[in-house]
Amino acid sequence: MSITSLDKDLESLTLTLIADFDAPAERVWQLWADPRQLERWWGPPTYPATFDEHDLTPGGNVTYYMTSPEGETHRGWWRIASVNPPKSLEFSDGFADKDGNPVAEMPVTTMQLQLTEHDGGTRMELRSAFDSLEQMEQLVSMGMDEGLRLAVGQIDAILAEN
Repeated sequence: MSITSLDKDLESLTLTLIADFDAPAERVWQLWADPRQLERWWGPPTYPATFDEHDLTPGGNVTYYMTSPEGETHRGWWRIASVNPPKSLEFSDGFADKDGNPVAEMPVTTMQLQLTEHDGGTRMELRSAFDSLEQMEQLVSMGMDEGLRLAVGQIDAILAEN
């Protein structure tokens, strides 16, 4: 597995995952830029993701849902803040109701993706920033950290196919 660390920093209200891949940044970027490839890893293995809308431009929207083993769907959304292919992406990430509308009672995180050259491959840093310790604790208690670890853990197999 390529995940080198998953750090919860309660002081800075961040959760940061670092993973190293034996592939160029352009290839790792495609795992974000192509919704069909993103579907193959964004959700944990038992909660596969399906992307309905995927507009990776500043101000663009991304909508998706993950399906549980029991067939229940859990929806989410992204609002794209900035994009610099194949190096970085920043977006707000939140929960949605069955109609795809943001759920106001649930936390919204700011996610920052950085892809950099590292040891002949690519280092992916994915940082989630929270507005409060309570929001961070709520999402971690829902399994955000383990879900992220399981999701990113699927990337190596996808990269090995090419």
